Amino acid sequence: MKLYLSTLIKSRLYHSLTNLTNCLLPALQIASMPKFTLAPAFQASLLVMTIVGAWSAPAQAKPASTANIQLKQLSDSYWDYFQEVNPEAATLYGEYRLNARLRDLSEKRQEKAAIEAKTLLAKIKSVPATKLSASAKIDQQLLIRTLTDRLRNYQLRTYLMPLEQMSGVQTSLAQLLTVTPFETEQHYHDYIARLNQVPQLFAQATELARTGQKQGLIPPRYILEKVAVQCQEIAAMTGEENVFASPVKRFPASFTEQQKTELRAAILKAVEEKLRPAYQELGQFVATEYAPKGRSEPGIWALPHGDEMYRFAVHTQTTTNLSPEQIHDIGLKEVAELEAQTEALAKKAGYQTTAEFRAAVKADPRQKPASREQIVENYEFYTRQMQAKLPQLFGILPKAGLKIAAIPEFMEKDASTNYQQGTADGSRPGQVWVNTYNFANRSMVGNESTAYHEGIPGHHMQISIAQELAGIHPFHRALNDEYIAYVEGWALYSERLGKEVGFFQDPVSDLGRLNGELFRAIRLVVDTGIHYKHWTREQALDYFDKHVSIRPESEVDRYVAWPGQALGYKIGQLKIMELRKKAESALGSQFDLRAFHDNLLNAGPLPLDMLEQHVQRWISAIKTQKKN
Repeated sequence: MKLYLSTLIKSRLYHSLTNLTNCLLPALQIASMPKFTLAPAFQASLLVMTIVGAWSAPAQAKPASTANIQLKQLSDSYWDYFQEVNPEAATLYGEYRLNARLRDLSEKRQEKAAIEAKTLLAKIKSVPATKLSASAKIDQQLLIRTLTDRLRNYQLRTYLMPLEQMSGVQTSLAQLLTVTPFETEQHYHDYIARLNQVPQLFAQATELARTGQKQGLIPPRYILEKVAVQCQEIAAMTGEENVFASPVKRFPASFTEQQKTELRAAILKAVEEKLRPAYQELGQFVATEYAPKGRSEPGIWALPHGDEMYRFAVHTQTTTNLSPEQIHDIGLKEVAELEAQTEALAKKAGYQTTAEFRAAVKADPRQKPASREQIVENYEFYTRQMQAKLPQLFGILPKAGLKIAAIPEFMEKDASTNYQQGTADGSRPGQVWVNTYNFANRSMVGNESTAYHEGIPGHHMQISIAQELAGIHPFHRALNDEYIAYVEGWALYSERLGKEVGFFQDPVSDLGRLNGELFRAIRLVVDTGIHYKHWTREQALDYFDKHVSIRPESEVDRYVAWPGQALGYKIGQLKIMELRKKAESALGSQFDLRAFHDNLLNAGPLPLDMLEQHVQRWISAIKTQKKN
């Protein structure tokens, strides 16, 4: 998943505010949870979860300890802090009290946020861990981890580079529109207030960029040139054709004509007088002042303390202590293994070489969509067929609905098919945003594996269940955009589940699956190549060309803009596969795949080290159950 839902809350990739995680699910509460559909297999896994669940509660709950109460109050403080620092993120997670505000990007606010984080961290550390319940203890560990990383990000001053083509302030603001509610008149007034604040937001971003440039912190020139074009395109949209004016085209039926007239006028006024000039000014600044000073090297190593920045990005994005060198070597090994599998598939399909197989598939007109609609329908088909197989793989199924939709046209040129999470209360369903841009030149070969990755049993399954967990603190809503190795590792692992339940029978579709997994392995090599081994952009493109016969420029540019983010997919998948193999070996005939998957998902997003501990507790609980 290209978590471009996540780009909304990341002003920088590794300038994240939350590295939190869910803990063990309150197993005894699950049995009566209305937001879960319980498949037959869940009966067995529920027993195990009752044994190991850190969130389990006794029949008659004991009074909360003073330490637990104190940590709960500090968790509340953290959640308030998170929303205050980034009110746009609060909107994404269904918290609407700050919907009339945009974040404050000023250096003064950055400094204040760091001081607040340091103060809160000290208070959380002061709570005696020995007096906390199991779930509260895990929360404490995670909050400490989160705030420590927050302070490290501040020290590295990554916030001084607020502009890049993937998740810069100019794109994250546009993406905010897709998750903003427009159901009441107040929602519209909040939106208008935000539109009127755009000039200030962009002025702050400009000042940060200037400060960063003076300190040698600046993105590559060619990346910034893309930013200038994005700004200019939005600034050129006039009246109701501007993407930010789209809410005037879908007023609720309950609104009176007077309400519609007044709100339409206010929105168009804000777009024309505030937003468009702000985008024009930002684009002009980038094109004429900022981009010309952009660095020539694509790798973050070229920045002051760039190697240190990259190692920290690798650590946060993989939640491991693997070095860039180790990850590069893992990538080389995985590329070789997947190429061998692809060659075997080609021969099975009647071709002498992988290249011959790929060339034949590329020339097959049946693999080209006839319309944008056909691409969406293709994803809907694969989603339906996997839906029917879920009871074979899971005991717990999410209640939240899933919708397949095309990526909004204003962002489709630079975006990949991705998952947009819904809200915890179900008012906004999860969505797979499918890229239908330039459809005549697109291939449908990888659609099946991508449908499983982004939809079910991938991101929609994992994220929806995490949101529907009961009994945990609201700050856990923000986790799915932070633990990339878990979230993306699960989604990549999910692609293989399609193979296990009998799909990918068509060699062409299976080629798409292998191509997708090979892409993720190549990312390990290319990302570390660019940011650690000092590769040029051309070297990165050449490596892709050598192994998959394509030169994905926007893909490589994504790695340049987001150092380390591409590493989580394969690293996370490999860890999940390792843990499954470990559980199968340890449990033998007692191993239940559905219970194993439930155990993985019912803990919510976890750093990989904590995920391993969680699985080990599950294994031990089953062994204990057998002895008793």
